[in-house]
Amino acid sequence: MKQPRAWQRMLSGRRLDLLDPTPVDIEVEDIAHGLAFVARWNGQTRGDWPYSVAEHSLLVERIFAQQNQVVAPKWCLAALLHDAPEYVIGDMISPVKSAVGPGYSELDARLTAAVHLRFGLPAVLPAAIKKDIKSADKISAWLEAVQIAGFTEAEADKLFGRPESGLLRGLEIKLRAPADVRAEFVARHSALLALMT
Repeated sequence: MKQPRAWQRMLSGRRLDLLDPTPVDIEVEDIAHGLAFVARWNGQTRGDWPYSVAEHSLLVERIFAQQNQVVAPKWCLAALLHDAPEYVIGDMISPVKSAVGPGYSELDARLTAAVHLRFGLPAVLPAAIKKDIKSADKISAWLEAVQIAGFTEAEADKLFGRPESGLLRGLEIKLRAPADVRAEFVARHSALLALMT
C-alpha cells in the first residue's frame, strides 16, 4: 500500500517532511512567506487585508520585548517565531485545535523544534521564556479581538484576560499588504540574528 505524501515543497526549493522535519529544510523566507498569507481569526477580521500570522508574530515579539527589556535577543527571536509552524500547518482557532486532539500538538512541537534548532535556539524553550511569550500572545489576542475581530472588550476580557492599560499604550493594529508584512518579518528576523552573534 502506497504511503501518503507527508512533505511539502517550499518556494525556496526545500522539501519539508512534516512528520520528521529537519532544520536544514527550513528557511526564514519560506516561513515569512507562508505566515504572511495565513489569516488569523479564520479571516474574520475587518479591513481590506487579512490579518496575517506574520503580522501577529511581529506584534507578539514587540510586546514581549517591551515586557522584557533586558532579555537576550535570542528570546525575542523565539517570540517572533512562536507560531512559525503555521507556515505549513495553517492557523487553527483554539476550538478546532481541541477537536483535532493531541496529534496537532505533536506535529506543532516537532516543527517548532526544527525551526528553533535552525536558528540557534534550544529545541524546547525554558519554561519562564515560554510563559512570557504566552503572556505577550494573550495581549496580542486581546488587541486583535477588540480592534479588528469584532469582539467587545467584555468578551475579550473573559476569553483572554484584560491586559494592564500601560501594556496597550501605542499598540494599534494596522492591516498591510502581505508582501510588506513578509518583508518586515524577514528584516526583523535578520536584525535579531545579527544581535545574537
